[in-house]
Amino acid sequence: MRKDIITMSKRELARLPVIHKAMEKMITQVKAAEMIALSERQVRRLIRKIEHGGDQAIIHQNRGKPSPVKLSEEKARAIISIIKKKYHDFGPTFAAEKLWERENIKIGREKLRQLMTAGNIWHPGKKKGAIHQWRERKHHYGEMVQMDGSDHDWLEDRGPRMDLIGYIDDATNFVYARFYKSEGTFSAMDSFRRYSCKYGVPASLYVDRHSAYKTTRQPNLDEELKGEYAKTQFSRALSEVGTKAIFAHSPQAKGRIERTFGTFQDRLVKELRLAGISTINTANTFLESYLPKYNASFSRPPLKKGNLHNPLPKGINLNEVFCLKEYRTIGNDFTLHWKTRIFSVRNPSITMKKQRVCIMESFEGKIKAKLKRKTLPITEVTRKDIQAIAKDQKAVQQLIKKERVYFKPPINHPWRAFNPYKGNLVYA
Repeated sequence: MRKDIITMSKRELARLPVIHKAMEKMITQVKAAEMIALSERQVRRLIRKIEHGGDQAIIHQNRGKPSPVKLSEEKARAIISIIKKKYHDFGPTFAAEKLWERENIKIGREKLRQLMTAGNIWHPGKKKGAIHQWRERKHHYGEMVQMDGSDHDWLEDRGPRMDLIGYIDDATNFVYARFYKSEGTFSAMDSFRRYSCKYGVPASLYVDRHSAYKTTRQPNLDEELKGEYAKTQFSRALSEVGTKAIFAHSPQAKGRIERTFGTFQDRLVKELRLAGISTINTANTFLESYLPKYNASFSRPPLKKGNLHNPLPKGINLNEVFCLKEYRTIGNDFTLHWKTRIFSVRNPSITMKKQRVCIMESFEGKIKAKLKRKTLPITEVTRKDIQAIAKDQKAVQQLIKKERVYFKPPINHPWRAFNPYKGNLVYA
């Protein structure tokens, strides 16, 4: 075999006999193109090359030559220096984005991956195999939204540890998120209220069995009479605005939001670091500009057109929905008990005794009582105040009893003369 044939690749060596057969008219050019998976035009081009330059002409002309766009050693060392200084814990894809965005250096993620691997900066990890059954996405935007919280050191010791409450639409991967001090009833209600006011009320919300979302207690009397299951304050608020709560049985069941948190714990942590953010308020302000960019890159169109987010119900008072709400009974002394606190009803009426009153406490600490959709005027009192009031009422009753004037009928009063046993009854 000639030296020029030895330098050919396996693909070129496989094509050469077929092209020779086409040149010798043993097969047609159409058949040759079909056999070597090329177009007829390309086969004719190769035949012309071999006729003028021999078998060596089939070899690509750039074989053995340096690429005109090859990254120089000097530039590669400069990029590695920047990566080690600023982006040492970034992945290749994210680092390539930041190099172009902040350093005005354009480099492919695969080339950067090679440089970072060779420089012992980044090591690819093993991917875990999928062991859970795949679930098809919902078809419409707003049909189901997954919600969860992620407790993480988002500020990397520059500030307090925070919880990120995140929402992701199951059909489009559209993300909404906000930072809070912890994951609980307040953060869940406040974040869902902000989401609903901005985008509308989703048809259903997919959450885990965190104590803020799902309770293990038995239904109380009011819930049993209505035929409802035991609800937390958050699930009760969802039902009042018309959202169905769906509870996941495993983290993998809501894997879309879990994977989003994995991305955020990689990318968002570094973005907060680059922006120099150290407080929860500035972090939430940063999210207002960061999330639109994130959604532009990672969201996708739904399978079917249509927005299943519903507007908030008309006439609804959101302050009376997103609050702590329970029912209490008015006592004989016209008092209500709420979380070791006692409230007295001002200007009560006798009909209020033993009535069921709805007590609402806002997250600012304001207490409101409503009886049959009417707000009751209440005042917080102590047990000493109640004892003092009871003592005063007893003293007033005794005083009234002493000052009461009793009428003593005279001896000749008609009722004294009446005696049914003396036969003075008259029958018609």
